[in-house]
Amino acid sequence: MTDVIRVPNAKIALSTASVYPERTPDAFELASRLGYDGVEIMVGTDPVSQDIDVLKRLSDHHELPILAVHAPCLLVTQRVWGRDPWGKLKKAQHAAERLGAEVVVVHPPFRWQRDYAREFEEGLARMRDETDVIFAVENMFPLRARGAEVVPYAPHWDPVDFDFPDVTLDLSHTALSGSDALEMADKLGDRLSHIHLADGVGVTNKDEHLVPGRGNQPCAQMLERLATSGYGGLIVLEINTRRAASRSERIDDLAEGLAFTKLHFAAAAGRA
Repeated sequence: MTDVIRVPNAKIALSTASVYPERTPDAFELASRLGYDGVEIMVGTDPVSQDIDVLKRLSDHHELPILAVHAPCLLVTQRVWGRDPWGKLKKAQHAAERLGAEVVVVHPPFRWQRDYAREFEEGLARMRDETDVIFAVENMFPLRARGAEVVPYAPHWDPVDFDFPDVTLDLSHTALSGSDALEMADKLGDRLSHIHLADGVGVTNKDEHLVPGRGNQPCAQMLERLATSGYGGLIVLEINTRRAASRSERIDDLAEGLAFTKLHFAAAAGRA
């Protein structure tokens, strides 16, 4: 009897956010050095992350594909690529098309973006009809203050029960929202097309993005389940290394995250 090991076809990418406070070019360098399959561009305040021509040159120089683009949806990127949320998504779509990326990651609207929130589902559906790029809506989280829960997103922080054909599941966000990540994955089924792999403890309002295995989220179980089911989407390591004491420590964290992912994403397919 021989164990048969099947390694699924999904690619493992590094989010450029994972090297902060280093910059986007450093993410390409480290992803290439460590053996990642590609990168996800977090479009942010770093001018390089916004410049499609420079990103293309970095991709060519490092012979490393850009596999996804994360639209500038954070509070700190409200003015990146303009203030119109639909304009941001169109620019993210255009960037993905030019760079050869298959996925644009998008957050649910903030509640104060009322027109955008009201048209979000219908507008995304229209955009999907105009491109082959996938728009994967990410699960977010409520905030808690003085015993009360505040939901800053509309229609909701949890995209599971909405009509989005593609969803990004972030395991740091499940820690913060108190969600069962495996249950969310089960409910999403084939709509789960993108993973932000990170860990968290979720005891405060802090979105931790720990190295997988350092929190209480089922990162290993999630990877093994995805492998067994033949998941073919992207797995993106999106961790916080800003507190690394040195560049060497940051590199160690990125290497550990990749090793963890590869180890648990190899699944036993059965016994001959």
